[in-house]
Amino acid sequence: MIPNNNPYIHQVKLPAGDVNVYANPELFAGLDYKVFAMANNNLQIPGIRYMGYTPDVHVGVGTCIGTTAVWDGEEGYVSPSIVGSDIGCGMRVHLTNLHRDDLKEVKLRRKLVKTIEKYLPMESQQRGHFSDLRLENVVSKGLHGLQGKYVPDSYTPKKSTSLTHVEESRFKFDENVLNNVSDRAWHRGHRQLGTLGGGNHFAEIQALEIAEENREIAEAWGMYDGQIVVMIHSGSRSWGGGISQESNPAMIAAMHRLGLGTADPKLAFLPLSHPEARHYVNLMYSALNYATVNRHLIAYAVREAFRDVFGSQCELRTLYDLMHNYAWSEYRGEDTVFVHRKGATRALPAGHPGNPKPYMETGHPALIPGSMGTSSYIMVGLPGGEDNYYSICHGAGRARSRSATKRLVKVDEFASSMKVGTDDEIVVNQRSLESILDESPQAYKDVDQIIESVTGAGLAAVVAKCQPLAAIKGTN
Repeated sequence: MIPNNNPYIHQVKLPAGDVNVYANPELFAGLDYKVFAMANNNLQIPGIRYMGYTPDVHVGVGTCIGTTAVWDGEEGYVSPSIVGSDIGCGMRVHLTNLHRDDLKEVKLRRKLVKTIEKYLPMESQQRGHFSDLRLENVVSKGLHGLQGKYVPDSYTPKKSTSLTHVEESRFKFDENVLNNVSDRAWHRGHRQLGTLGGGNHFAEIQALEIAEENREIAEAWGMYDGQIVVMIHSGSRSWGGGISQESNPAMIAAMHRLGLGTADPKLAFLPLSHPEARHYVNLMYSALNYATVNRHLIAYAVREAFRDVFGSQCELRTLYDLMHNYAWSEYRGEDTVFVHRKGATRALPAGHPGNPKPYMETGHPALIPGSMGTSSYIMVGLPGGEDNYYSICHGAGRARSRSATKRLVKVDEFASSMKVGTDDEIVVNQRSLESILDESPQAYKDVDQIIESVTGAGLAAVVAKCQPLAAIKGTN
């Protein structure tokens, strides 16, 4: 049940149904009316069982980023609009055996960033460094489709985290759908394996500050104060983008034949039983495999760079990998439900059967990036998250559009937030901050308020705060 006396939880009644918003009073008061117009459109999809917004919610295409939407598993619907165009976009964190004191020199941070660029392509048109991989193995088998040399810890079971410390190492689906993928999509998908992409995607080097109240959990996860970690944000690149681009018109055409629709003519959805819906779901799972492998390969490239700089004894062990753009089946008690998360992170509590085995006793890490130049967070789900189907925020959430940010934010403001010219400078790989001005902290909501909203609503708790030391951004 949704309590009505918690100031962080708001049930908003709309003409088509209710949407539950998890946000502190200030964030809630600042929400654009368009987010509720979008919610009303989504609530017009037949049979919707639940809809919730996380505190980082903001307007997207067809559906807001920060949405959880749920249908019954047997007679549910799937919507590419609610999944989003970057299918499988998500987060990954690797733990190193380094301390922040090992990176206190700005000159060394710059050297590390430059070395990472050697292994990790920055331009969107650059080919990734994994041309020996077979893309059909990647999209059909996920992490299990990689050669052993790209999963170096798979031969040391006590240290192996690449295949076990992930939300899902392989998504199974009807591989016959791959026969309809164009040669161009195969070519582009192969070229882009192991690349960041542009926009808000990044690899960031951070130092941990453990939350005292959850120190025991942090230690169980192998985390300690001052530890250097690598946080990665990327998705399925052109593979998932192409699936979204092709699926939406086909599904909308099928909707018209069935007489389905909402106030938004671009909002695509179909019953899960429809052939076009099944086709999309199968292709979506191939993109989830691609996205998980893509983040793994980015981490592999970063690992090679760390070893170049710090020697072969430097470790980058997988803490966790999870998604925040997808739809899949979950259990809700004895019921099967079909859950969409668009810009929303699953955060399961201790003991929940959906946890991977290594995290059954604690709950798994929920990875929440801030904006560039601000803190990120590693959280763990709480039992109270059940009300929102265990969904929490996926980041800070945009407060301004890219064009508005470029118009309103000065480069000097951005430079100040990155501590440029000081010993604490957050080193960025871009030659000019102007080229990534639309990704400045000023473009985003206050991540600390977002986290306060999540904890205040009882959805999750902070295990560690991640202070940025260097950021690697790709270009579009």
